[in-house]
Amino acid sequence: MKKSLLLFIIAIFATMALVACSKGDGQGDATDGGDKAGKKEEFRVGMEAGYPPYNWTQPNDDNGAIKIAGSQEYAGGYDITFAKKVAEGLGKELVIVKMEWDGLVPALQSNKIDAIMAGMSPTKERKETIDFSDIYYQSDFVMVVRKDNTFVKYEDGTDFIETGSIQDFKGAKVTGQLNTSHYDVIDQITGVEKQTAMDNFPSMRNALMSGKIDGYVSERPEGISASQALTDFTYVVFDKGFEADPTESSIAVGLRKDDSNKDKINEILKGISEEERQQIMEEAIQQQPAAQ
Repeated sequence: MKKSLLLFIIAIFATMALVACSKGDGQGDATDGGDKAGKKEEFRVGMEAGYPPYNWTQPNDDNGAIKIAGSQEYAGGYDITFAKKVAEGLGKELVIVKMEWDGLVPALQSNKIDAIMAGMSPTKERKETIDFSDIYYQSDFVMVVRKDNTFVKYEDGTDFIETGSIQDFKGAKVTGQLNTSHYDVIDQITGVEKQTAMDNFPSMRNALMSGKIDGYVSERPEGISASQALTDFTYVVFDKGFEADPTESSIAVGLRKDDSNKDKINEILKGISEEERQQIMEEAIQQQPAAQ
């Protein structure tokens, strides 16, 4: 009788152990990679969230902004709209990772992010270390200045200044963002007082507002953005402008070398017409926070 009871107890514990293992395995799949209970794989996109109208930071999810990972703030802008389209096309969940400009490429190479969508141009130098998708916006270089600048004349009521040559800024204090073609092309201005490169566009706007610089090189969308956000600002479009490879004023998705998603991402981008791209940019310019 005692032996039968012992065998019965052993059988009960064995059954309980099998059930526990079965449940444990299922829960492990849901959290550690298996089918994840239907949870989508993440598509982690890195950006500054400080380069309007391409990308910016805001306090809420207005106009389709996406919450920034590890933050109570949200990111909006042209890049966000395209990041959402790419993530949807890949069948993944979009995650926005905010970081400094210089940290974007290292973060991509170390797998901390899956892509860079930050108004980044596919320059020859960057292509030595990372890959790029097809271009998803083409622009040109402009100079952002105060309306009361002493180098070129601003006409009241106009949206921007048209001038003959970049050489009009001889003797001007000009800067651009660190590690960008914006900063490099300043050397084409004879006699310019090239200033130390700055980390981000809010810093350049503040320097221009305070009179520490006379202008900064940017791309047309940012120039439009600056002039609409700050009533004392305008931008200069040059007839004889900076000589540069068109890729230096275009933007593309930064990817790791041999990324298996590259062809699919190009297919997604190809499905967005030029008309729609321009409409998205116009909306981004109108939606940007005035403070940026």
